[in-house]
Amino acid sequence: MSKSLVEELRWRGMVHDIMPGTEEQLDKEMTTAYIGFDPTSDSLHIGSLVPIILLVHLERFGHKPIALVGGATGMIGDPSGKSDERNLLDEATLNHNVQGIKNVLSRFLDFNSKAANAPLLVNNYDWMKDFSFIDFARDVGKRITVNYMMAKDSVKKRFSGEEGSVGMSFTEFTYQLIQGYDFYHLYKTHNCLLQMGGSDQWGNITTGTELVRRMNVGEEAKAYAMTCPLITKADGSKFGKSEGGNVWLDADKTSVYKFYQFWVNTTDEDAEKYIKIFTFLDKETIENIVASHKEAPHQRLLQKRLAEEVTTFVHSKEDFLTAEKASNILFSKTFKDDIKTLDEKTFLDVFEGVPQAEVSKADFEGGFDMIAALSAKTSFLNSNGEAIRALKENSVSVNKEKVTKDYQLTDEDLINGSYIIINKGKKNTYIIKVV
Repeated sequence: MSKSLVEELRWRGMVHDIMPGTEEQLDKEMTTAYIGFDPTSDSLHIGSLVPIILLVHLERFGHKPIALVGGATGMIGDPSGKSDERNLLDEATLNHNVQGIKNVLSRFLDFNSKAANAPLLVNNYDWMKDFSFIDFARDVGKRITVNYMMAKDSVKKRFSGEEGSVGMSFTEFTYQLIQGYDFYHLYKTHNCLLQMGGSDQWGNITTGTELVRRMNVGEEAKAYAMTCPLITKADGSKFGKSEGGNVWLDADKTSVYKFYQFWVNTTDEDAEKYIKIFTFLDKETIENIVASHKEAPHQRLLQKRLAEEVTTFVHSKEDFLTAEKASNILFSKTFKDDIKTLDEKTFLDVFEGVPQAEVSKADFEGGFDMIAALSAKTSFLNSNGEAIRALKENSVSVNKEKVTKDYQLTDEDLINGSYIIINKGKKNTYIIKVV
């Protein structure tokens, strides 16, 4: 571990912009810093892992992290990086989302810790809910000029009509002032001196530092800002998306198996970058893994270690081992026996999206031949004739073992007492469920 937090974040590629004096402040003493999370959903996806990891690094270096859930700002919507206005959430949805995000953050930061630098969880709705519009306009609005707010990139892009934008409502225009006031409030109540976030937040964050200075007339107010780069993939496509949409940090939204697969399937170029950002492995360990990977890239050592570290961090060691086992079983030479060791949930995660057909136990017990399995009772193939041709061509397997036209399915073939995997060739997989 580096002696300096900023030095550590720099070699990991996690510093984009940093205000002068920030590094010196962090090197000098325990510093309180915060990052905001908007409750646009009741969970967070892997794009939010970077700010979470920043807070964990902060704590590990002896600083005090504050995670702010934007119960108030979530009612407005951050215009940064958006080309159009967000739909406003109703209060019930917002409260549900706030609680969901608190639950996720609590897995990574111990908000019950008694340490001097114990993490803190706050909701800006708590101090904004009783703020009248007139008070806000007088006390906060007066400190920052419209010219200053208009100069921010997030505002300029929307007003200039870039990216198909249709302008910006007054509601969204006030967002940076409210976020700025959050910084001032945390500065006054918790001596919070630093705000961090993604590089698209630089405009909002620096408005906060400016507001802290302007609202502390006569005091020597110090406020600092640091952002990390927005994560991109080497091919230019959006990070954090899989074919099924967002990759979430909750297993009920993205299964642990699918989460593990996301990381294990990254490209060499991306994996080399991600292992620095998304793990806490030290520099020497990472350099050794990268060197070993380059000697035998086909073994995918880099991706496997990345997937192990991130899955264990987000879920658990046990969850990682189950996902790894499921992944390995697909290529196992003893697949038929190994697949039966998976619990039903993991089995269904592995074969999510694979066409399924149900057959009754009564039909099954009367003897279930391969024509019935491929066509007559399942319609996996268009006709019995097509099923017969596939069997003659020796292209059909049951639980990854080749079968002929005469093969009869029995209870011995059932996985978890219910499932049979049928393959036609290498690309077509089907699941029969006996109910």
